[in-house]
Amino acid sequence: MRLKRLTLAITTAVVAVALSGCSIGLGTAGGLTRSGALTGPVEGIDLGEASFSVGSKNFTEQILLGKMTVILLKSAGAEVQDLTNIPGSAASREAQLAGQVEITWEYTGTAWLTYLNNAKPIPDERKQYIATRDADLRENDLVWLPPAPLNNTYTMAISAESAKKYGITKLSEMSKVPPAERTFCVESEFTNRPDGLEGMLETYGLPLGSPQGIPRKNLRTLQTGAIYDATAKGQCTFGEVFTTDGRIEALDLTALEDDRSFFPKYNASLVVPEPLLDKHPEIADLFEPVAAKLTNEVIAGLNAEVDVEGRDPAEVAWEWLVEEDLVR
Repeated sequence: MRLKRLTLAITTAVVAVALSGCSIGLGTAGGLTRSGALTGPVEGIDLGEASFSVGSKNFTEQILLGKMTVILLKSAGAEVQDLTNIPGSAASREAQLAGQVEITWEYTGTAWLTYLNNAKPIPDERKQYIATRDADLRENDLVWLPPAPLNNTYTMAISAESAKKYGITKLSEMSKVPPAERTFCVESEFTNRPDGLEGMLETYGLPLGSPQGIPRKNLRTLQTGAIYDATAKGQCTFGEVFTTDGRIEALDLTALEDDRSFFPKYNASLVVPEPLLDKHPEIADLFEPVAAKLTNEVIAGLNAEVDVEGRDPAEVAWEWLVEEDLVR
């Protein structure tokens, strides 16, 4: 059982960084990221003369992964610029391609469909990783280190009341809900992604904009974090969720099974520019044991500590690394 502590909430600050004639929105996530001494399987790795910039997107899991990265690199002696909390996938990717951010955690399905512009996901988890790894190296000189077991894919969730009322557990059963009651809470990015709302609805026979499918007036766009609470309170029947989010269990939501396998696999990998990894190959050794430990269950628990208990991501990341005998 993890030791629970109350921590002060730190306000998130978002800054705009000008780069190469364009403006990229970069962020800094709250919390003073500590450093310690490496221990256990990473003891002895030395990056004492190195300097890195670390980024993440602006949701809890990404900030946690980013903070773990900052802590480990600092504990290995490196100087680290913490640029976690970049608003959105597009801005995060642009920042890395432009060289403002060097090291990030990214998801295989996101890169394959959104960044690399492929039309369909690869159902097999391992094959999806290999295809993404090889394409991004070939096209962008980015190296994908071995992925974590965690698969942070999308699905729709319903409240305990809706689960009882409609008796559904799968996305294919959404059609059992009367059209007027097929209301959705989603984030803006999800409505525009090729692996998002419209494709999912087509796959499950409920076309967006159709009176017998999902009328557009049935959509409500919210910030990611607000969707969970709105769904639990019945403000919409279906809410877009990440399957590794700790609020699913905390709010007694039912995550619907993607029984037609529409959503891609979203295994997380540390992504590093090839020239940087060639110069500092120790990075791969430093993060191999971290990735191996990050299962869905583990990351959902860490996410819940931030989103449900209100803890600071930097503190949660630090404590987990200590408990896993990676820093002291």
